[in-house]
Amino acid sequence: MGICNLSSNQLIAFDSYKEDRDTGGFIMIDRMTNNTVGAGMLHFALRRSQNIHWQAININKQAHAAIKGQKPFILWFTGLSGSGKSTIANLVEKKLYSLGKHTYLLDGDNVRHGLNKDLGFIDADRIENIRRIAEVAKLMVDAGQIVLVSFISPFRSERRMARELVEQDEFFEIFIDTPLHLAEARDPKGLYKKVRRGELRNFTGIDSPYEVPENAEIHIDTMNKTPEQAVEQILNYLNNEGII
Repeated sequence: MGICNLSSNQLIAFDSYKEDRDTGGFIMIDRMTNNTVGAGMLHFALRRSQNIHWQAININKQAHAAIKGQKPFILWFTGLSGSGKSTIANLVEKKLYSLGKHTYLLDGDNVRHGLNKDLGFIDADRIENIRRIAEVAKLMVDAGQIVLVSFISPFRSERRMARELVEQDEFFEIFIDTPLHLAEARDPKGLYKKVRRGELRNFTGIDSPYEVPENAEIHIDTMNKTPEQAVEQILNYLNNEGII
């Protein structure tokens, strides 16, 4: 039990729970299972949410994309630490750049040096980590960019949230599928060794869960593909779908 702030993507009429228990109480339902997963009492509206309005602008996403001569979209790379996400994402960006595309790569480690330097690795911080980067990626899509996002992003619900921020044909999930034993054997940053020595906690795949994508647009099996072959698979998909 606790006190929290809630935000929604639609306006909701309510009363304070102290004034009316019927219109001041709520439950939260998992839309995949229809199970009730939480309940609460509403106290008051946050003033900042009442004073924010959308500012009309003339140069929209279509205009930004047109001047760049491309379709903006997000390539969302997800997988365990050491799976090869950053390596493959970097190679894909180099290929897109060589094709004259306007791109930007958002890497999980790099973002934690600045925008997300205040976040740790407990589940709540991981969720906020993805929420922030998803909003940044959305802004870059609005600017007409092709955005490559390389984050472990362990939870399906947060990846789904990121997908829902943009249009249906602007988000492509790429599952870099590497078994834990192989990722641990690679261990390019020495993180798994620290976990095994008890120096790191809340590490994805060890003592924090990783939820495997169920319907990723692109599935890269790194047991049977080199990074270069993975890039070829991704570019072939984008070409066949008419994205680039």
